[in-house]
Amino acid sequence: MDGTGRFGETSAGLTKRFQALPGNLRGAAWIIVATILFTIMMTLIKLIGTRLPVAEILVVRQSVMFLAALPLIIRGFPGSLTTRRPLLHAGRILFAVIAMFCGFTAVVHLPLADATAIAFAKSFFIPLFAIVILKEAVGPRRWGAIICGFIGVMVMLNPTGAGIDGYGLLAVAGAASAALVMVIIRLLSRSDLAITILAYQTVFVGVLLTPLAIWQWVWPTWTEFGLLVAIGLVSVTAQSCNIQAFRAGEATVLAALDYARLLWATILGILIFSEIPAMRTFIGAGIVIAAALYTIHREARRGQRLARSPAGRGYTN
Repeated sequence: MDGTGRFGETSAGLTKRFQALPGNLRGAAWIIVATILFTIMMTLIKLIGTRLPVAEILVVRQSVMFLAALPLIIRGFPGSLTTRRPLLHAGRILFAVIAMFCGFTAVVHLPLADATAIAFAKSFFIPLFAIVILKEAVGPRRWGAIICGFIGVMVMLNPTGAGIDGYGLLAVAGAASAALVMVIIRLLSRSDLAITILAYQTVFVGVLLTPLAIWQWVWPTWTEFGLLVAIGLVSVTAQSCNIQAFRAGEATVLAALDYARLLWATILGILIFSEIPAMRTFIGAGIVIAAALYTIHREARRGQRLARSPAGRGYTN
């Protein structure tokens, strides 16, 4: 037997062993890989974002993601583009554009760990918007978790007499917009297929940003163009791993592991950008994460659909 045959046999054996593992263990493996890939994506954006406009990066990223999703869209056509909630899709796309533009701009200008930690504020905004938009019932414990999340965000922003860093506010705006996207997806998932939600996002986010990208366009070098394509490919792979994770494991178990992004962001920030995060970043992130995990635990006990389930999470990263 040649080397290729032995490799295929070994690969099949490893796949079989992996599939035999408990669901939560398989989900944990997928989510850890996803957190690493998402952090690599943000690192690549930070590397080229100092010269290339964020709108340009996003348009190329969305183009790559659209090409990756195209076979699924074609296979499900016309159902993949059929919706009864066009205005909700429009709102979701608009807030996705704001979330990505603000979030990626913050990544370029803030330390990588800081931008990652502030992005966790999304988990503080989700229950807040769910209360307002979905009319979810709120008790004192949930309000307490929301207040704790707000305190954690303020600790990370570190407001002083000199004011709050503008890019920090952009990161918060991006987190809030991402939370709105997830709440809207909760509504859309009641009537539309997941592929429909994906199709509209991959197409129209890029379309909306194209005029700005053209206006600001900077011709990338061949190296930068390769990195732009890599950002798209890493994004698609990370999303696929994320979906596989939540298909295999329970959302309440996997949610905590998703916050490993802060660890990877800290490591890559130190190694690549020589960034040493301030202690307030970890303290504030710890408060936000604790409040988020408590909220997720409460949602699971009440039998609600979690924001971190595949349907609730969406495709905004």
